[in-house]
Amino acid sequence: MARSLPPDCYVLGLQEIDQTQVALVGGKGAQLGELSRVEGIHVPAGYCVTTDAFRRIMAEVPSIDDLLDQLSRLNPDDRDAIRPLSAEIRSSVERVHIPDDLAAAITRPLARLEEEAAYAMRSSATAEDLPTASFAGQQDTYLNIVGPAAVLRHIRRCWASLFTDRAVTYRLRNGFDHRKVRMAVVVQQMVSSDAAGTLFTADAVTSNRKVATVEAGFGLGEALVSGLVNADVYQVRDGEIVEKRVATKQLAIEASPGGGTQERAIELELQEQPALTDAQAVQLAQLGRRIEAHFGRPQDIEWCLAGGGFQIVQSRPITTLFPVPEVDDGENHVYVSVGHQQMMTDAMKPLGLSVWLLTTPAPMVEAGGRLFVDVTRGLAAPASRDGYLDALGKSDPLIRDALQTVLDRGDFVPSLPDEGTGGPPAGGAPAPIETDPAIVAELIARSQESIAAVKRDIRTRSGSELFDFILEDLQEVKRLLFDPRSHQVITAVMDATWWLNEQLQAWLGEKNAADTLTQSAPGNVTSEMGLALLDVADVIRPRPAVVAFLRTVEDDGFLDELPRLAGGREARDAILAYLDKYGMRCVGEIDITRPRWSERPTALVPVLLGNIDNFEPGAGERRFAQGRQEAWKKEQEVLERLRALPDGERKAEETKRMIDRLRTFIGYREYPKYSMISRYFVYKQALLEEAERLVRDGVLREREDIYYLTFQELHDAARTRQVDDELIRLRREAFRAYQALTPPRVLTSDGEAVAGAYRREDVPAGALVGLPVSNGNVEGRARVVLDMTEADLEAGDILVTTYTDPSWSPLFVTIKGLVTEVGGQMTHGAVIAREYGLPAVVGVERATRLIRDGQRIRVNGTNGYVEIRS
Repeated sequence: MARSLPPDCYVLGLQEIDQTQVALVGGKGAQLGELSRVEGIHVPAGYCVTTDAFRRIMAEVPSIDDLLDQLSRLNPDDRDAIRPLSAEIRSSVERVHIPDDLAAAITRPLARLEEEAAYAMRSSATAEDLPTASFAGQQDTYLNIVGPAAVLRHIRRCWASLFTDRAVTYRLRNGFDHRKVRMAVVVQQMVSSDAAGTLFTADAVTSNRKVATVEAGFGLGEALVSGLVNADVYQVRDGEIVEKRVATKQLAIEASPGGGTQERAIELELQEQPALTDAQAVQLAQLGRRIEAHFGRPQDIEWCLAGGGFQIVQSRPITTLFPVPEVDDGENHVYVSVGHQQMMTDAMKPLGLSVWLLTTPAPMVEAGGRLFVDVTRGLAAPASRDGYLDALGKSDPLIRDALQTVLDRGDFVPSLPDEGTGGPPAGGAPAPIETDPAIVAELIARSQESIAAVKRDIRTRSGSELFDFILEDLQEVKRLLFDPRSHQVITAVMDATWWLNEQLQAWLGEKNAADTLTQSAPGNVTSEMGLALLDVADVIRPRPAVVAFLRTVEDDGFLDELPRLAGGREARDAILAYLDKYGMRCVGEIDITRPRWSERPTALVPVLLGNIDNFEPGAGERRFAQGRQEAWKKEQEVLERLRALPDGERKAEETKRMIDRLRTFIGYREYPKYSMISRYFVYKQALLEEAERLVRDGVLREREDIYYLTFQELHDAARTRQVDDELIRLRREAFRAYQALTPPRVLTSDGEAVAGAYRREDVPAGALVGLPVSNGNVEGRARVVLDMTEADLEAGDILVTTYTDPSWSPLFVTIKGLVTEVGGQMTHGAVIAREYGLPAVVGVERATRLIRDGQRIRVNGTNGYVEIRS
């Protein structure tokens, strides 16, 4: 039996509560208590039944420990298992007898308020209405509850609602421990409202923080929440209605005289009357700004209008908004996503962000675990504006269109004189360079010598000396990355690509001719990486014991077990040789904290098994030879057709020079990043060794804590032997929240996520539009893959995913087409798709949600669209 506590431990009046008491009154209770303290904000009178009461009751539930153990082991996608177990727990909680002393404590405040009045009862979990997880709608609310007996009955229902299917699934999916989440219950006097609804202090669609959105309907707000009626919508900015949509409202939900609620049909002549006057909507938005200022972040507010005044019945932080970079200068700013350029739109941990910032010379700002470049000044001056738009448009047309949308408003980006604003992001055009493969060979040799030196010299460094060494070596990284000769080679590739595509379309009507001409170009370390894994599959395929073992692998230590199997030593050596060259790679590799293939070799096992199942021996060599032959045939065809034109010899000669230039330099396009990531892995191994020393010395709790410190903070920790554990904990929580957010391509300082559009009319009705990056048409089965390690591909599938960085290249040997949500003409996925001869369309907004796994689709990589066939 749980021991009883003093009655005042079970009940707190709202005026006694503030936002620090989440553990005692839950998120909703803490927010309401805090709201009741805000000047000018009216909250219905009430009290909170604390988590102490819930804890006492749960101790009386039969077999609760065993039931919660079973619940914690379930997969969040296993609805068939979650449903009956959740129902059993709810039933057990609802049947528990509330002891007399506890029942008296819970109902005693009713006499002070008004015992026979009606009450609204709201579940308030300790993991609810939090800054990083709203849990909105996960537990239950009951309206118009009359009398002490009904209040007690619904208290039990609120407690039980902690275990609704949706709440259990939400906790499992977001990593919340069922045992650590407790339930309080808010009991408030019921307000019979004339109108009710929601107020978002940021635009619910665009995320613009300066636009408040009011949704309103007649009666209680439940009609809107349950979707029974459409809401009137008012958008308010700077004290004015900037948009208003009045809906036809046929129903209202109202309190029933005997308790509960009932539907009421609205008279025909009132159905299209607005639920609020414009003045009331503006007043409500002003109240919202006051609440937002108190809590320090945008709010999702529930309100009701009764007797001509507004009462606030709930306020929670809006957790779905993408954060705004913290630049407190009062000026307007326009930001462009770095992740959309780097094919890495996932959230990055603080160490990853800081190392990347130390690597790039471009000034960047951080928001939501992502990096952005402030392009405001570049857009403000006419001389640099066109350069910015052209450069970004070639990379990603949606970014260009979004920026043009902002510019077209005319009043957001300031107008600046041309002087001193700088050029476009890519800088000035470099001097021409001769088409000489020796240039590439020299650049690669210098880079490899430099990496060998850092591997050798870093071994003897530790403590502050290690960090000083890395900081100094990062200057060498920048020197190599931004070497003028390297820049000349990459620019030559892009210029040759665009020249060939433009001229051959003009002369021959040939669209995207450069795509075929780049197939199997020499020296591309990323495409070679995919083919090399086919060679590893050739070593393993004839060894059935190894193949069978790999199908059962779950642990990253499997390489140590391979030598015990027949043929296992040869298999292990082949995998280790592959990892020695490519093991520094991984998905999201620009974040130094992400696990590399050498650290997590199981990531390669599904791809390796797919190669074993889908290909015959020698496939890698044949694939490369076939691509080279197709490129040669295309070259001969193009040159022959050109020679038949007027002035054909000159045109053919120019084209031949450009083809040679393209094929000589295109392989190097992938090398600078490979070199940088190789160095990152050297740094990471040294930093993790330093972390282990800090753990042994009691400075850190665990090795991976370093991921939640910036490079400078980690340097300080190594020097002072001290860290802020609370800072690490808060950053872990923030990172978990950031992972659920989708970064916009373009973001303004108002918080608005500006979406671009292709604005094309040359696509079939219903087709999904994107950017064509690799020529050809292909039809096949769509495989929607969000995690490379879970890819289950068969030969001929079309890969549909959010983005592809170099680590996805091993999958490209299996597929016959590619569709991504993010990408540009010269990003890694596009380059490799062309080298492998895969039709590809990138930048297809919401492709992974609009295309279902297994559907048959047709990819038009020439014109840039995707058709869903079945």
